[in-house]
Amino acid sequence: MELRQLKYFIKAKELLNFTDAAKALNISQSTLSQQIKQLEEELDILLFNRIGKRIILTEAGEMFSEYALQSINKANQGLLLLKDLNNLNTGKITIGVIYSMRIPFAKALIQFARRYPNIKIQVVFGTTKDLLEKLELHHFDFVLSFYERTKQPHLKYQTLLSSNMVLVTAKKSSLAGKTSISLKQVAELPLALPFSGYSTIQFFVESFSQKKLNPNICMEINDIPTLFEIVKTGHWHTILSETSVNDPHVVGIPIEGKNMRRTIMIISLREAYEKKAVKKFYELMTGIQI
Repeated sequence: MELRQLKYFIKAKELLNFTDAAKALNISQSTLSQQIKQLEEELDILLFNRIGKRIILTEAGEMFSEYALQSINKANQGLLLLKDLNNLNTGKITIGVIYSMRIPFAKALIQFARRYPNIKIQVVFGTTKDLLEKLELHHFDFVLSFYERTKQPHLKYQTLLSSNMVLVTAKKSSLAGKTSISLKQVAELPLALPFSGYSTIQFFVESFSQKKLNPNICMEINDIPTLFEIVKTGHWHTILSETSVNDPHVVGIPIEGKNMRRTIMIISLREAYEKKAVKKFYELMTGIQI
């Protein structure tokens, strides 16, 4: 059994089409089919049912895929460990970031890139749900996200900072001079909120529900810069983490309540090898002034 056969199998499982999998792997379909057939012969069991041009994973294939993926990830982690001996002169780190961390994260990113110019950095912004799902698939070295109450045993959590949840309103708004605002007052305002996939909206839906409040949600938008443009009109308001607010035309008013601070965590896979470059990035993040 070869590592490349496992990689071919996992890609075929992902796409459920030998032609598409071969294209994604930059090999011929005949090579892919032959290697998977050899793998099945070695295991003495079918991993796929072939139905015309379609393939369907067998029960054995589904069970085997978990171990195949573990083997590939372990091999990749071994390579990372060896590459780390180059002492930060090469390599790549991939990071998932929620939008609320955009501003402090950018500060750390700039510092890191200047100190370690030979390290390639890939950054993906997204919702907490999407980022954690991709972390589980080893797409990221770590994720910066809000703490979601329930800790998963296979994930490692490091507290980075706490941030006030604020009502974001136009600087010209009559509310702009307030030093704080109650959740009840927020519920009565015309709100334009992040889309339902965002952790912030889920947090506030629960908070409104606990207080038996029915918020006046006029819009849900899955693009934070667009939300800011809507808020600048002075007709609508939004709710975000204080770390998100860095626009001279809007202000953030802290929302009253002991639960209106949220913890932002560095989240990674517990069993994954932690690169030296990742550790250095952690150090920069913890030293950033918000």
